[in-house]
Amino acid sequence: MTRYITVIGLEVHAELKTKTKIFCSCSTEFGGLPNTHVCPVCLGMPGALPVLNKQVVDFAIKTGLSLNCEIQKTNKFDRKNYFYPDLAKNYQISQLYQPICLGGHIDIVVDGEHKTIGVTRIHMEEDAGKLVHSGATISTSDSSAVDYNRAGVPLLEIVSEPDMRSAEEARAYMENLKAILEYIDVCDCKMQEGSLRCDANVSIMPEGAKEFGTRAEIKNLNSFRSLVRAIEYEVERQKEILEDGGHVVQETRTWDEANGITLSMRSKEEAHDYRYFPEPDLVPVELTDEWIDGIRASLPELPAQRLARLMEQFGLSEYDANLIVSTKAMAEYFDEAVKTAKDAKGVANWLLGDVSAYMNSEGITIGEFKVTPAHLAELVNLTKDGVLSSKLAKKVFVEMLKEDEAPNALVEKLGLKQVSDEGAILKLVEETIAENPQAVADFKAGKQKAMGALVGQIMKKSKGKANPGMVQSLLKEKLQ
Repeated sequence: MTRYITVIGLEVHAELKTKTKIFCSCSTEFGGLPNTHVCPVCLGMPGALPVLNKQVVDFAIKTGLSLNCEIQKTNKFDRKNYFYPDLAKNYQISQLYQPICLGGHIDIVVDGEHKTIGVTRIHMEEDAGKLVHSGATISTSDSSAVDYNRAGVPLLEIVSEPDMRSAEEARAYMENLKAILEYIDVCDCKMQEGSLRCDANVSIMPEGAKEFGTRAEIKNLNSFRSLVRAIEYEVERQKEILEDGGHVVQETRTWDEANGITLSMRSKEEAHDYRYFPEPDLVPVELTDEWIDGIRASLPELPAQRLARLMEQFGLSEYDANLIVSTKAMAEYFDEAVKTAKDAKGVANWLLGDVSAYMNSEGITIGEFKVTPAHLAELVNLTKDGVLSSKLAKKVFVEMLKEDEAPNALVEKLGLKQVSDEGAILKLVEETIAENPQAVADFKAGKQKAMGALVGQIMKKSKGKANPGMVQSLLKEKLQ
């Protein structure tokens, strides 16, 4: 069979965290009753004129600088003309000819391989309304209702170069972009609410070919899982068509999450199909060096910078540091905990191990996690100082999830302090050796597993409180 190369480009739509819409003063709050956050401007009433929200421009500049883009000092808006029920005006105000940001890139790591994905452009635009389908998907619905609350919510469309070659690279790009948007606080990135969603342009070409294949655009993917599954399905669909001697059609497709398939929606339009022309009701946006430099000075530490710092300052591996900086809240929790922790690696191990496992099981985020960074640091210190064994520390952690108490208080309350008295441990070692002659004989015969069995017996006698390091050392000394 022919070997194919996958080619992927993403168009990401990020709803901005402004209090009001891009061209009017209506609220952008999510979850209002249908058609209550609307006015003549966002409903497209005749004679209603748009006024640009300055904070949208600030956020666009901030995003462009964070993605290594060149900020265009002169940029302007255009009308994108099309008819669809969720578009009240029958046109969308967007930027085609002179967007606010050009160029840029995002660095990703997949399977240990570093790669740079180009960013073609970033432009400002207004969101459309939302269709509420009677069925599970648009393709299976008999009717749809429309809610215009979202119409006019400010968007940034971030368009990548077609540089990704696998679904996992697309996931990594989206994860890194999401983290950057969270760090600079321009988007809440709640994919389940649609505030961050993407369209994936997917094509395949025979290995060695110089031209890309015909692409299909998969619309409105709102989770990393959906993104990966949709791309993988679409690649296989296009392979089957080509292997059967057919031709891939350029079209827009929708993702059916329940059935794990993409479905055709309509033929794919080109820019000329939208009859773009300059927006006559808005003047061009003129930016100054002072405006841009002021926003540049306000940029926080970005994920890549934080990654480098955690590796250099605390000796974390790139893998661990990447997981910690992947969300702003997790990174801030780590930084707060290591202010008082004696072992930064210990903090990382807890966050990426037991803490993450608990959050996943409960379906919560680090922002909803009830154990404070100071208390987690205290737990790490108790282990580092030998007060608790790792096993006892896990018991204390479970109690910390139930009660809002400091680890030190729980250790005293539950009587879990680790025994590090050499005399007391030596007595347990001697008793265990006397009670297990067969295990002792096995060890002396070269069976190393016998040592583990004896250690287990000693720990059982101490109810898990004996210092494991001292147990190992004293037992080895006695056996030899």
